[in-house]
Amino acid sequence: MFRFKELASLPPQTRRNVFRRVGYMLFFDSLIALLLFLSAGSADWPFAWVYVVLMALIQLCGAFFMPLEVLAERGSRKENTEAWDRTLTRLLLATFLSLYLVAGLDFRWRWTAGYGLAWHLVGVLLFLLGCGLEIWAMSVNRFFSTDVRMQFDRGHTVCSSGPYQYVRHPGYVGMILYYSVTPLLLGSLWALIPAGLVVILFVIRTALEDRTLRARLPGYQEYSAQVPYRLLPGIW
Repeated sequence: MFRFKELASLPPQTRRNVFRRVGYMLFFDSLIALLLFLSAGSADWPFAWVYVVLMALIQLCGAFFMPLEVLAERGSRKENTEAWDRTLTRLLLATFLSLYLVAGLDFRWRWTAGYGLAWHLVGVLLFLLGCGLEIWAMSVNRFFSTDVRMQFDRGHTVCSSGPYQYVRHPGYVGMILYYSVTPLLLGSLWALIPAGLVVILFVIRTALEDRTLRARLPGYQEYSAQVPYRLLPGIW
């Protein structure tokens, strides 16, 4: 059965954090679906269904393949999150949700003229690529958290394997990619506006997180010398 033995071996609080994270993911996926279809005023939106189903399947894959300690960390209540990250997280959440709201209104009022199926499929492929990159980063980095914080309570160390060999923040690369192409997948060019804001906020978060890790995480300065680029090899 689904990881029951592995779950049973965890301490009670860790197990609760895993379930809390899974519950949050289910809630957030449901919220996205509600926003899309309520703002669209219709459930007859094929590519919104494609998006919702893909999100559910990806979350399921993550639940199967992601280390449980990563799920537990992402589901835990954090007390030492960097103050600036609390503000950025709120802004990111509002911007994420506005993306789906704008896409739904665009579908309802037909602000974007339709384009060919091929462009939707390009959006699907790039969306899956971004999600795959994020899951890869989570699977190798046991300190992949929802918040920017020093996890010295968990023995925080630098991760330099997997995609971290190429850029220092591959998870953000994946997130930027799939949020950037979500409007293309859904068929809403107007949703590119909030998607662009999401990208800007992630770039800001990357810069601030990188500065924090350089200052506070032992070994990160040396890792930065070995892997000089934060998001884009050869550029930044």
